[in-house]
Amino acid sequence: MRHRHLSTLTLALGIAVLLDVLRVWLPSVITLFGRAAETPAELLGAFALGWFLLALAAPTLVRRVGAAPVGLVAAGVLAAARLALTAQPGGPAQLWLACAGLFAGLVWLAAVAASVPRPVAGLALGLAGNAVGHALLGTEDLVWRGGVLAWSLSALLVSAFLAASVAVRRDRAAARVRGDAVRTAAPAADVADADAGRRAPIPGRRAWLLCGPALLLAGQVALAPALWSAAAGTGSPDFPGLARPGNGALPGALAVLLFLSAALFRAPARLARVLWPLALLAGPVLFVTGLLVPAYLLTAAGLGGCLALTDAIGDGQAAADERGAAADRSAAEERGAADDRAAGDAAGHGDDGWAGARRGRAAVLGMLVFAVTTVAYYAAYDLGYPNGWAPVATAVLVALVAATAPLRPGPTPSGAASAGPALPATVRVAALAGLTALAGLAAALHVPPALARATTTPTAVRVAAYNIRMGFGLDGRLDVDAVARELRGADVVLLSEVDRGWWLNGGHDTLALVAGRLGMPYVFAPAADPVWGDAVLSRFPMRSGQTRRLTAHGAPTGAQVLGVTLDLGGRELAVVATHLQPPPGRDPVEQAGEVAAFAGRYANGRPLVLGGDLNTEPDDPAFAEFTRSGLVDALAAARPLRTSPADDPRAQIDHVFVSPVLTADEVRAPRTEASDHLPVTLTVTLP
Repeated sequence: MRHRHLSTLTLALGIAVLLDVLRVWLPSVITLFGRAAETPAELLGAFALGWFLLALAAPTLVRRVGAAPVGLVAAGVLAAARLALTAQPGGPAQLWLACAGLFAGLVWLAAVAASVPRPVAGLALGLAGNAVGHALLGTEDLVWRGGVLAWSLSALLVSAFLAASVAVRRDRAAARVRGDAVRTAAPAADVADADAGRRAPIPGRRAWLLCGPALLLAGQVALAPALWSAAAGTGSPDFPGLARPGNGALPGALAVLLFLSAALFRAPARLARVLWPLALLAGPVLFVTGLLVPAYLLTAAGLGGCLALTDAIGDGQAAADERGAAADRSAAEERGAADDRAAGDAAGHGDDGWAGARRGRAAVLGMLVFAVTTVAYYAAYDLGYPNGWAPVATAVLVALVAATAPLRPGPTPSGAASAGPALPATVRVAALAGLTALAGLAAALHVPPALARATTTPTAVRVAAYNIRMGFGLDGRLDVDAVARELRGADVVLLSEVDRGWWLNGGHDTLALVAGRLGMPYVFAPAADPVWGDAVLSRFPMRSGQTRRLTAHGAPTGAQVLGVTLDLGGRELAVVATHLQPPPGRDPVEQAGEVAAFAGRYANGRPLVLGGDLNTEPDDPAFAEFTRSGLVDALAAARPLRTSPADDPRAQIDHVFVSPVLTADEVRAPRTEASDHLPVTLTVTLP
């Protein structure tokens, strides 16, 4: 296990484990601590940021106790929390396990940063590897799956991470023993050099500072498999939002290829410090405007290139790295490198020295940037301010840090720790080719259900309307199977609060997961941002679609209305799905009027079904806007039909309206805690 690139492997595995914990921690904060917007946004934000602020003490702990023991204990806690989450505990146990895993991960990062001055290769491989694994699982992580496969793969990942961490610890302990003589014989000149080193640039500090922002940009845009999937249904002017099989295979794999190529293979320095920051800045801007494919491709290339800029080394060291990549060093060279590291410890630049503490502090500050930007982006949906600046500002920070990095570092003080060797070219090429191929395979494995073929004209259509809360039940667990069970048997499904890649929810494509279990093609319409909105699923052929943004009228979260035309064996049925967003303390009467007007124009005399989470009661003015337009309350015979909250229904806010020529019966709102709403199901009889 003792190898000069073992620290890179350990870092990559640790980043993958930490990302798995983050994919549970983020939605747990919202659904369990936040209780789906019941907790004040300020309190929720303080709870989330508190863990990152607490971790600011980690670099001091590392310097006083030592990076190796602190890192090993933190790695053990992180691994244990990750494995325990595979049991899908739900509820408070899930929240506190995820918090423990997150805090341990932050401490582990600070400890690793103290002893790894060149983290770019490990960071890049960890980010890309986790994204590819996420894609191979169809964006439904192992922690939400359970079963033999989930436990086996989780145990394998955690065991590899712990084994690598222990091996690194032993390697450094052996190096420290061999370095005792070096410390004893260190001349006074070396001490002077060490003092001078405190004034020199610290190798790796910029790269570690970008760790947190890189996690955000990768998870939200560049390396987000759910975003790759969502982008496959965009760019069709005749039918926006319709997912067609095969649309997303190449771009997702290309994003991995661009990211790793830019991160692991250096472009000419003067060109790179202009090209990569510009690409990175363009990507988030395009993401905010909804141009998803160029957004994640440019962000992937720019992010990888900017990370590489912070890993810049002098020409002489680069040549030595390339020569060292041709073959492993001999045992004598390994011992010499270990002695150099030990001498660096004596000069104050080792894993528990001054320079290491500065790198650890940079890593934790970078993760604090990650937390602040994440909270700022998603708090906008409660507080009502524009949030598109958040990923753009993160990209600006990364671009500035990368563009101002020195092309060559200053002279290394005598006795200081070496920056460490670059990965051999063969390893980089193999990692690039392997992960790119796996990303392409993932897209081929998870394709949208094929569009339905025309059938004989049915006499009745089974309709379901459901606010699925991004697939998270009241226990805080992502349970797509539970959502699908409530929708089985429906011919047409209208979904609200559909998530296709929100990083806050773990980056899942909930729509594709639900549609895959039901075997139903789907149409998606963005509302709050490009990957959150409403959808229609249908067993009948979908011939055309149209979507329109609704005016906010003071509501903090965006809303839209989606119209889809279904072919019922030669006859057509218009279906309209929406999710009204009321302004604080008011009824969404203005949006209801917009939706009713859109539905009348879109149906154009055809039979119409309109439904969704309308956030209005039957006696409210917004409800009257639909009946005033000539639509009939399809749930009238079953009222009162309370649908929210799911564990104690008190409000009737999920509705279905139909044209007067249609009749509705078999109306139900089955009890379930797969979401915070109950689904509404009914049978619509055709004239």
